[in-house]
Amino acid sequence: MEDLAREAIRAQGARVTATRVHVLATLMEAASALSHQELFDRIGSSVSVDRVTVYRVLEWLVQSGLAHRIAGEDRVWRFSVARPGDEAGAPHAHHHHHGEPHGHFQCDVCRRMFCIDAPVGIQQNLDRLPDGFEGRDVEMVVRGRCPACVQAGREAGDERKTH
Repeated sequence: MEDLAREAIRAQGARVTATRVHVLATLMEAASALSHQELFDRIGSSVSVDRVTVYRVLEWLVQSGLAHRIAGEDRVWRFSVARPGDEAGAPHAHHHHHGEPHGHFQCDVCRRMFCIDAPVGIQQNLDRLPDGFEGRDVEMVVRGRCPACVQAGREAGDERKTH
């Protein structure tokens, strides 16, 4: 992944640093979006870097269009690698890896955040604002239990359903 990360950073015409490479490679390897703390914990053992530097790299990745971020219900930013078609600098890019609008699913149990396909027309909400409003962004977050937590609940005897 580090080679792919290095190439992506180089394609931005930016200076390739070890921290940028490690942060982007970690996002590329992650199965779900990561908070700053989760990312720091994952790269802390492989690179000597402080929290502020990791945060600055994350901000640079978002501004460069290489990553996107979304705030969870807990108001913690989570970051994931951007896909082709994502908008550079946006708080959250809305195009999934197929160029389709997408939303997120946040698990109530493990707090992980996943990209999911969004209903057709989610971006059309920007066209339906009252007169005088100028929208730039639509976010969709579904909350519930992820498959791993549903399975863990079943194994523990918790048969509740999520709607």
